[in-house]
Amino acid sequence: MSVSRIAILISGRGSNMGTLLQACERGELPAQVCLVLSNRADAEGLDNARRAGIATACIAHGDYPDREAFDAALVRRLQQAQPDLVMLAGFMRILTPVFITPFAGRLLNIHPSLLPNYPGLHTHQRALDAGDSEAGSTVHFVTPELDGGPPVLQARVPILPGDTADSLARRVVALEHEIYPLAALWYLQGRLTLNQQGAFLDGQKIPPSGVPYRPQDAVRHDAADRSNQQRPC
Repeated sequence: MSVSRIAILISGRGSNMGTLLQACERGELPAQVCLVLSNRADAEGLDNARRAGIATACIAHGDYPDREAFDAALVRRLQQAQPDLVMLAGFMRILTPVFITPFAGRLLNIHPSLLPNYPGLHTHQRALDAGDSEAGSTVHFVTPELDGGPPVLQARVPILPGDTADSLARRVVALEHEIYPLAALWYLQGRLTLNQQGAFLDGQKIPPSGVPYRPQDAVRHDAADRSNQQRPC
């Protein structure tokens, strides 16, 4: 049985990348990470991936005259790796259709807000400034609209008295480490798809805010199943 291939794009330390690597290593995701790609040579996540024995590459956006040329270089490198799924994990570049189109329907991102609220940056502070009672994170398919692709999965946390952007971020990222591997698993199992009508799970259209996350759905490793799964490289 062949093992699916995941490529991960990062710009920094790649905490979600680390969670995905661990899920593959433990057999929770029936996949191997075939490439970790960054636009920054000093991204801490590249060193972490190398130590884990994962192929890495850096394509510096400053080496290209415009976004489209940079995106074309990303596409060329990713196509060499032949990924089944491409996952953005803190990749801090706005992508153009030059990149998105070749990977349409197999390109996921995780965004630290309850989309459609607060696309873009500074999401936690914006939620605090608005007086929201909840914050959270959303896994979504990537489309040309910034953080506007169809949501897949959404996790929520309450905003507590005295919360700061940093304290809120710590609670949100803990949930990101649960929902991103779960969304990847759904995709690899063939349960999660995207078409012109939107995102679908098990043939049912996903609500506009995504499937509400339930902790009991988290990706868990069952040691009894380990012998039935091909180990990732």
